Amino acid sequence: MRFFRMIHTKRYWILCLICLLMAGATAFAQSGKSSTQLKKDKQKLENEIANTQKLLKKNESNQKAAVQQAALLRQQIRNHEKMITNLNSQIIQMEDEQEQNQQEIKQLEKRLAYMKADYAQVVYNAYRNRRLLDKVTFILAADDFSQMFRRMRYYAIFSRNVRQQSEQIQKTTEELTKKNEQLVELKNDKLNTLSSKEQEIKSLENDRKKKTQNAEKLKKESQKLQADLKKKQQQRKEIDAAIQRVVKAEIAKANAERSKSSKSSSGKSSSGTSTAAASSTSPKSSASIALTPEEKTLNASFVSNKGKLPWPVAKGAKVSDFGNYPHPDVPSVMVDNHGIDIMVESGTPVRAVFEGVVTGVMNIMGTTVVMVRHGEYLTVYQNLASTSVKKGDKVSTKQTIGTVAKSATSNTYELHFEIWKNDRYVNPNEWLARK
Repeated sequence: MRFFRMIHTKRYWILCLICLLMAGATAFAQSGKSSTQLKKDKQKLENEIANTQKLLKKNESNQKAAVQQAALLRQQIRNHEKMITNLNSQIIQMEDEQEQNQQEIKQLEKRLAYMKADYAQVVYNAYRNRRLLDKVTFILAADDFSQMFRRMRYYAIFSRNVRQQSEQIQKTTEELTKKNEQLVELKNDKLNTLSSKEQEIKSLENDRKKKTQNAEKLKKESQKLQADLKKKQQQRKEIDAAIQRVVKAEIAKANAERSKSSKSSSGKSSSGTSTAAASSTSPKSSASIALTPEEKTLNASFVSNKGKLPWPVAKGAKVSDFGNYPHPDVPSVMVDNHGIDIMVESGTPVRAVFEGVVTGVMNIMGTTVVMVRHGEYLTVYQNLASTSVKKGDKVSTKQTIGTVAKSATSNTYELHFEIWKNDRYVNPNEWLARK
């Protein structure tokens, strides 16, 4: 008896080990993106491709927008490449699911065949022994009441088992039908996805040809483009310098006011005490703003949303990135971009990326700039046609603050967006949510 218990215990632990291994394999298989997430990503990419295509078509005949067209084509090529990767992942998942369904169908068919054969044997035996197994005769032929009760119980159990077996056969048949339908649906989905992939590859090749043609055009006009880009770069530097002066002045003014307020709130005390109080509450350097408790809370909230901030426009294509690098189309010109440039359609609303206080609505060198403070951080929205806020207004996340203006150099609608910490700019790509 102990021997059988030992065997049973070993079997139990082996089964547990198999279950753990299967669970681990499932977790590993699901470590990638789920089918639902891939479909969501595909929808986002489709929207991005449609939006960029719309911008490309609108600016196709714009002679001044050759550089912007090149940037849009680069963006569209990246979008197509992402879409092809997404479709490949979906196809692999479908193939895995197909294989799994086919294995399950085989198992269900075997199980169904076994149950049907077993059920048929029971029915056949019952038919052969129908006279012997006549329920009433069999029960009444019992020797005593105890045997009669057992025979009644036997019939009840037998009938229940036959009914359960019949129900199980029906359930397995339905499950098999469902699996076969899923398999057909998966095959159709796979064919559609393969067709979409072929279309994306064609679109990718088409955009690459356009990019090559555009590059040839830019090459012919390189001297003019070089002059235009250098002029734009110089203008951008002057605007950034003006913004930096405004920011530093604002920080100095805010710190001076808070220092004055702190001194006045200390009351009438001895000169030694006053000096000590003044030194203990003196602000940091003028490049760092002293925050109130409310501003500290806002600052912490802004920092906690790093990488999750909404984009300053609902739809648009990034045509110029943050950093210092040779221009991708005119390498002789160095780009020194303190933010990002987003091309949009005319009339596109600009929205605050986070709650805060408007600290400036200014016209700097012919471009309207709105600055919103979020504690130590400042978001800057440049090249606005109109504004719907004024200095001192509190704004909420995604609240409209104006509309995008047309760029004088390219006749395209572009928003220049920056994020500053005190009087130093930071990379917006690290703060905005990934598209």
